[in-house]
Amino acid sequence: MPLDHSPFDLLRWYMDAGADEAIGEIPVDRFAMAAKPPPQPVRPVAMPATALQQPLPALVPAGRRSAHDGGTAAHEAGQCHDLAQLRQALEAFDALPLKRTAMNTVFADGNPEAEIMCIGEAPGQEEDRQGLPFIGKSGKLLDRMLASIGLDRTNTYITNVVPWRPVDNRKPSPDEIAVCLPFITRHIELVDPKLLILFGGAAASALLARHEGINRLRGRWFDYSSPGLPRPVPAMATFHPAYLLRTPAAKRDAWRDLLTIRKRLDGHS
Repeated sequence: MPLDHSPFDLLRWYMDAGADEAIGEIPVDRFAMAAKPPPQPVRPVAMPATALQQPLPALVPAGRRSAHDGGTAAHEAGQCHDLAQLRQALEAFDALPLKRTAMNTVFADGNPEAEIMCIGEAPGQEEDRQGLPFIGKSGKLLDRMLASIGLDRTNTYITNVVPWRPVDNRKPSPDEIAVCLPFITRHIELVDPKLLILFGGAAASALLARHEGINRLRGRWFDYSSPGLPRPVPAMATFHPAYLLRTPAAKRDAWRDLLTIRKRLDGHS
């Protein structure tokens, strides 16, 4: 039969040849199938009335469980009464897979008695290697940014939302940030700063509980609150130094944010 015929002509050709049924290669005994008894319905198992009155166990996501005692990150952080205990809790917390690929727990740098607390999103390669936040290329830029408004690491305190470096310097995932959020919240409460500077969209969104991007959040004052703080803390979000290294044109807006922070420090709202 020529190959240029329509599918209808091809079907007609098969019917003329006697192929008028679709039969599989393996024979099926339909009579044997019909002889099988129909499946019995599944009857529900009666439960004691007392069992129905018991509260259901709380389901905790596996990523938020602490492997050493089964408590959540919030429980672990809440047990810390000073920065030394918080650091020990982070170093012992092994429920986050991200930690297993990191070299160090990057806790903090600077002056814990400072009134200004700077928070980024996660360590980079050099920070992970040395165990200190903001010491690579972005850290050098951060130092210059702080110096431009009269600040340095002796009068600021620097940390990250996530204390472990994500592989390939990727952004931490929302789940990873959610696991670490109780620790950074407790970190802020223990330092009790007078002002927060949040570098990058991940830090700003997590701590301000906002869904806007950094372009909408930056340059605006927000009040950061948590149960362990005696009062709301003014917070300003701006671009992360790593972003400014990739996007130099954004430095102008970052400079405006820094000037706004300087005015606030000088007593001008």
